[in-house]
Amino acid sequence: MQPEVMMKKKCISARKASLVLFLCQMISALDVPLDSKLLEELSQPPTITQQSPKDYIVDPRENIVIQCEAKGKPPPSFSWTRNGTHFDIDKDAQVTMKPNSGTLVINIMNGGKAEAYEGVYQCTARNERGAAISNNIVIRPSRSPLWTKEKLEPNQVREGDSLVLHCRPPVGLPPPIIFWMDNAFQRLPQSERVSQGLNGDLYFSNVQPEDTREDYICYARFNHTQTIQQKQPISVKVFSMDSLNDTIAANLSDTDIYGARPVTERQPVLLTPTGSTSTKVELRGNVLLLECIAAGLPTPVIRWIKEGGELPANRTFFENFKKTLKIIDVSEADSGNYKCIARNTLGSAHHVISVTVKAAPYWITAPRNLVLSPGEDGTLICRANGNPKPSISWLANGVPIAIAPEDPSRKVDGDTIIFSHVQERSSAVYQCNASNEYGYLLANAFVNVLAEPPRILTPANKLYQVIADSPALLDCAYFGSPKPEIEWFKGVKGSILRGSEYIFHDNGTLEIPVAQKDSTGAYTCVARNKLGKTQNEVQLEIKDPTVIIKQPEYKVIQRYGQVSFECIIKHDSTLLPTVLWLKDNDELPDDERFLVGKDNLTIMNVTDKDDGTYTCIVNTTLDSVSASAVLTVVAAPPTPAIIYARPNPPFDLELTGQLERSVELSWIPGDENNSPITNFVIEYEDGLHEPGVWHYQTEVPGTQTTVQLKLSPYVNYSFRVIAVNEIGRSQPSEPSEQYLTKSANPDENPSNVQGIGSEPDNLVITWESLTGFQSNGPGLQYKVSWRQKDVDDEWTSVIVANVSKYIVSGTPTFVPYEIKVQALNDLGYAPEPSEVIGHSGEDLPMVAPGNVQVHVINSTLAKVHWDPVPLKTVRGHLQGYKVYYWKVQSLSRRSRRHIEKKILTFRGNKTFGMLPGLEPYSTYKLNVRVANGKGEGPASPDKVFRTPEGVPSSPSFLKITNPTLDSLTLEWGSPTHPNGVLTSYILKFQPINNTHELGPLVEIRIPANESSLILKNLNYSTRYKFYFNAQTSVGSGNQITEEAVTIMDEAMASRQVDIATQGWFIGLMCAVALLILILLIVCFIRRNKGGKYPVKEKEDAHADPEIQPMKEDDGTFGEYSDAEDHKPLKKGSRTPSDRTVKKEDSDDSLVDYGEGVNGQFNEDGSFIGQYSGKKEKEPAEGNESSEAPSPVNAMNSFV
Repeated sequence: MQPEVMMKKKCISARKASLVLFLCQMISALDVPLDSKLLEELSQPPTITQQSPKDYIVDPRENIVIQCEAKGKPPPSFSWTRNGTHFDIDKDAQVTMKPNSGTLVINIMNGGKAEAYEGVYQCTARNERGAAISNNIVIRPSRSPLWTKEKLEPNQVREGDSLVLHCRPPVGLPPPIIFWMDNAFQRLPQSERVSQGLNGDLYFSNVQPEDTREDYICYARFNHTQTIQQKQPISVKVFSMDSLNDTIAANLSDTDIYGARPVTERQPVLLTPTGSTSTKVELRGNVLLLECIAAGLPTPVIRWIKEGGELPANRTFFENFKKTLKIIDVSEADSGNYKCIARNTLGSAHHVISVTVKAAPYWITAPRNLVLSPGEDGTLICRANGNPKPSISWLANGVPIAIAPEDPSRKVDGDTIIFSHVQERSSAVYQCNASNEYGYLLANAFVNVLAEPPRILTPANKLYQVIADSPALLDCAYFGSPKPEIEWFKGVKGSILRGSEYIFHDNGTLEIPVAQKDSTGAYTCVARNKLGKTQNEVQLEIKDPTVIIKQPEYKVIQRYGQVSFECIIKHDSTLLPTVLWLKDNDELPDDERFLVGKDNLTIMNVTDKDDGTYTCIVNTTLDSVSASAVLTVVAAPPTPAIIYARPNPPFDLELTGQLERSVELSWIPGDENNSPITNFVIEYEDGLHEPGVWHYQTEVPGTQTTVQLKLSPYVNYSFRVIAVNEIGRSQPSEPSEQYLTKSANPDENPSNVQGIGSEPDNLVITWESLTGFQSNGPGLQYKVSWRQKDVDDEWTSVIVANVSKYIVSGTPTFVPYEIKVQALNDLGYAPEPSEVIGHSGEDLPMVAPGNVQVHVINSTLAKVHWDPVPLKTVRGHLQGYKVYYWKVQSLSRRSRRHIEKKILTFRGNKTFGMLPGLEPYSTYKLNVRVANGKGEGPASPDKVFRTPEGVPSSPSFLKITNPTLDSLTLEWGSPTHPNGVLTSYILKFQPINNTHELGPLVEIRIPANESSLILKNLNYSTRYKFYFNAQTSVGSGNQITEEAVTIMDEAMASRQVDIATQGWFIGLMCAVALLILILLIVCFIRRNKGGKYPVKEKEDAHADPEIQPMKEDDGTFGEYSDAEDHKPLKKGSRTPSDRTVKKEDSDDSLVDYGEGVNGQFNEDGSFIGQYSGKKEKEPAEGNESSEAPSPVNAMNSFV
């Protein structure tokens, strides 16, 4: 039994996942606990657990999967309607239903057409207790139509006028995303003057000469089908007033008079929306988008206000250069008039948008499942709100309640159904539909009428351990119908618990607010209803609190001295404390100067960095205490003055022999201050590109005072010199005069050129830009070139500014490209760059691995095989294959727990892998997916496999009671993990004499269905040692041991009492006591005089032969012992002196098998993990039980 730390909660909702109860509930409605074993036994109407969305847009190129999953007892059957009529899937070869599921799969990839299956679908899940229905699922295939052909006339616009370029994209499903680009696939720059509207049109508040171009192209991206449609390019030509006047002048004589009319400034005029007012309706919870785009010169600035109120804080955002007002999560309170004001220096214009917020139905109180016992009352409540107010309608088992079979216990009152004196035939599933013109809500809620006797779900004899004066909470999780009444007793025959010293919670938990030592003992919980009663006993132990009886104290220590902090503790003898030391609330420095002892911390050779707060933290499994002290480090006594120093800086720097790529630097050394100069370090500053930043140039021996320096073009050099000796570096010299080298072509091209797509339809080319120092001249740019590999294409090139990225759009998915990036400046190009290979963007893999097979190797290890997917379907860099596996059911315990999926990843094009850490005698499922850089592909169909039986764990407990002269009673609990079907128990026992010698061993085989045994014909007043383990067909599990003594013969006991009453015996005992007292006085005197009592030697001499330390030479383990290890810690150890080691992780943690750990696979996929454990010795040797082997090496997640 494992002790549990008690936690105080008034309404405990989840102590364990398998015992979750809805606790603070009305007495008239029971909730069934999520206990898998209990759920398997109880009948339950169907419940829809998963379904497709109401508006389901599907890819017309892929199979259509319409989800419908449900649970119930017995398992439900499924049927479908299409457009309100029964959908007979057996008559359509393209339609199949998944086994044990209602999910439909419509085969489109093998000849079916998605358009033929458009419609409204509804799923019904039915069993003998009722029928649940899904939402109406509207299936529509996505559409990405081509742009209609149209003849586009060139746009000729006068400078300063406004302009709107219309996109008018094709109507798709769902609507496309609009963006404007040029012929080079570069997005057109947008600003306050030029921007895209919500409808996709491109608006110019005023045009400028630089707007002239012939490649304004509108693109529509249909994300669902991953296609992009392109409109024909639109041409715009802007006539400036200067060019217009030049044209007029060329056609007039010298005598003609004309005036140069400047660009006319204009006050704002709204391009969209038109007029002075408009209306907008938005639904509650959606995003409200309001837009105002204005023409004018200068470019107008947009401002938004709400008439009669403020814009909502934290939900208001401005986009598109404040032309768009965005309010998220709108509610009815956001209704009102919103005004946009466009303003420039000549005036303003405004528009008022009247916003009305409507609401599709939303829940106020959704109906909840109702569990009643026969004869009880209950209600189903369905309350929803919306704008307009939704109407409420009820259905019973999918049929309108008005035409459903009558139930005399049922009465409908608007949004409430009232049940009175229900009977078992009243069980059904009810549907509530709340609808208005903007949508509907549909909820299923069942009424399940059950008659169940009480059951207590808390494990029997559960042990609770609590620190004294703390609250204790004893669980009594229960279920029954009608709801049982709970009573608590202390002890088996104790009286019922009442009074203010106890708190009784609705979920059956007993709370003792302040537990004392006398609270220790057995507590019995009794649950009863009219169908019966049951009880359960739990144990409570009260432990002494942990106390620091001598805390660390404030210390002041001189530098380089030694200091020690004490932390002496007192704790409950049954709890093992761990001591942790912190410095300034962080771990101690990793320094050998810090020595952690059993009850102290010592710091050797203290330095200034050791100054701070030191905290001693003591933890047990039940409590934690701490104490802190401050260490102040002061200066040590002064030391003699240092006679050696760093050199003085060099001086009088001079540049001579200036050439385009070199210069000579000379200097005069400073004073070396009694330590010879070993070398000079020369640094340079680039005043043109990085003023104030000094870089390493070179260094020369200390005997040299001139150096020839290599230079780069287009750099404004300054130099300085630093002298170095054994003591250190001098201060830098004063800078030399500046020298600007001439410009030249770049000597090198950008490095680390890469091509990696960020989207399936682009190629992102990146590189590391040249520094200003490397540019060799002004006007640094880059020529970016690319072409598709293995295709006879010409290079496409573009020259970009001094950036480090260029995006090529409209590429095929994951194809190789040849890429090169060349540097150039105002003087010319760098040398021809080398080509690199990149790839356009990846997309998710298309298919799942096939032919998945599982070979079970043993009860904890399986090997999985699969066929690799075709590389062309990976659509990216193959990362590997991922195996998802999870336990479905334990075949021995017949219980289900929360399904925790585990994932193993196998690198590269592997076709097999090992699954370690499986639980014996269990059912598992797995599937395999291929992964690339974009993500994972679809999963293969789930594969089911079972692990064989293994050896069981040790019995959960062994108790020996009722000792008599010649008999003992043994009681035991079955193993926590049977790992198979138990065949028998093995009991071995042998007597132990006064010198701890073991007698002959007796073995008994006990049937697996027994839980107690009376051993007779034993010797009186004799100690026996018992060894007990369980067996399956595979073999024996771990054993547990226990010792017990038969009682003494009554006649011998009476004779001993007679001797004790004799006078001579009393006198002899008094003399012995006097001698012992004299001996103690002598020992005390010797100790005070400095004598040493050889306790350690005596302990070593009488050490328990069963307590053996770890053998470090061969790596094997000795036997387990509760005795403390008194060996001293190694120097620098941070481990507490009691050597307590806590197990932190379970054996089957996936962390043990993830990538980056020591475990690995051979090339053939076999597991190289090492399995080890304590090997059980024969009981006659007196050894305790040992643990079963378990894997200790981890396995890489990528193989």
